[in-house]
Amino acid sequence: MKNLILIGGGGHCKSCIDVVEQTNEYNIVGILDSPDKVGQKVLNYEIIGTDEDIAKYAAKGYELLITIGQLQSADLRKNIYKKVKNSGGKFATIISPLAYVSKHSRIGEGTIVMHGAIINAEVEIGSNCIINTKALIEHDCRIENNCHIAVGAVLAGGVTIEKDSFIGANATIVQYLHLPPKTFVKASSLVK
Repeated sequence: MKNLILIGGGGHCKSCIDVVEQTNEYNIVGILDSPDKVGQKVLNYEIIGTDEDIAKYAAKGYELLITIGQLQSADLRKNIYKKVKNSGGKFATIISPLAYVSKHSRIGEGTIVMHGAIINAEVEIGSNCIINTKALIEHDCRIENNCHIAVGAVLAGGVTIEKDSFIGANATIVQYLHLPPKTFVKASSLVK
């Protein structure tokens, strides 16, 4: 099993831990968070340091995964992503065994695909993305870096979501739409 460090110990981290455990591919060594949380535990995994320790674990060859959620802004996840890259760190790409990902799709580094998600043929997903529980991404979609496709969101065929965007829970994006960078779609919206 590969050693894994999680970055961020909030609610999204709990969901990520569950997915990571189901893969049986990684040994979660610990979590990095704010200094006041060091020593606390998240689902029995200890918070062992802060963002300042990223370089130390990267040097040990541990893989890293950003487990901070993303709502209105991708800035925090982007900043941590840059910090990991600048330290020479390697990102894990995590795919739940309870998800379906077409062998004809491509998923970037540091992206997590959660339980029940469906990613169909010729889909391209960038780096540092969250494809959350039961999201449906149909054929020929393109999702750029630092995007969060929330729980139950549906992207019909041929949709493009540019970088740093958020698609809310149960939102539906109609086929072949092209959404610009930093798009924010509210939960349960229909975008056509």
